[in-house]
Amino acid sequence: MLGRLKSIFSKVKKTVDKETKKPKEIKDKKKPSILTKLNIIKNLEKTKLKKILDELEEGLLTNNVAYSVTEELKKTIKESKPKELKKTLEKKLKEILSADSIDIYKGEKPIKIMFIGVNGVGKTTTLAKLASHLQKKKKKVVIAAGDTFRAAAIEQIQAHADKLKINLIKHSYGSDAAAVAFDAIEHAKAKKLDYVLIDTAGRSHANEDLMRELEKVKRVSKPDFTILVVDSLTGNDAVDQAKLFGEKIGIDGVILTKADADERGGAIISVAHETGKPILFLGTGQEYKDLKEFNADDIIKQIL
Repeated sequence: MLGRLKSIFSKVKKTVDKETKKPKEIKDKKKPSILTKLNIIKNLEKTKLKKILDELEEGLLTNNVAYSVTEELKKTIKESKPKELKKTLEKKLKEILSADSIDIYKGEKPIKIMFIGVNGVGKTTTLAKLASHLQKKKKKVVIAAGDTFRAAAIEQIQAHADKLKINLIKHSYGSDAAAVAFDAIEHAKAKKLDYVLIDTAGRSHANEDLMRELEKVKRVSKPDFTILVVDSLTGNDAVDQAKLFGEKIGIDGVILTKADADERGGAIISVAHETGKPILFLGTGQEYKDLKEFNADDIIKQIL
């Protein structure tokens, strides 16, 4: 993960370092004067900077970094002093990846978390992973089987609930998903549970009718946190999903699945930038334990 981005930024830094070395014609051991340094940088800007930025743009775009993010990173390099390039890039990436954090471990019980996302991103499995994660923290959880649309969806989440020994609140297929969420919340209150995790049917972010149904679930359940689950491997489509779900439903945070298989890594930076919302976890495998709490510093170290 992120190996290709690291290669891109390393190449940029090496090129800048090479072009800003002391000129060959300066043979004495004295440090170059300020005027000489300025001439070096000026020469870099004229002869090499455009090429560096063009290569950076091509590299980032082909590695699923959104155009808007690519432009910001190019601007950062353009305005950076060559010797401070890594530090400046680190600061910019930290800014992008460190959106205002949320704390899903604090709140009035039961804490209600609603999961949304398109079909096939691993939403239900991610919900089960988070349920397992919370159990390890000694939290009591109930799950709402809010996907009453997709064939076998209830059976799938029932299997997870059984493995984790968690109660599942479910209705029949075709039932009102908002009613399922409401019943799960009432159950949690009666049993003094810590969390309600609300599954929902996968929605096409372009389907207005389905989005309205999702709005109803949110209106009825009043979740403390609405988490968007996106697939890292879908590239720029992950960014489009994040933007549209954010605009239509409203999201508080993001979980990126299949991050272990995403060699490009651009989705992490792009989704964080385009939503302005924190990335909470990265899915890194198929087991319940394969849910890693997101750490911006770890990602930046991998890139730079």
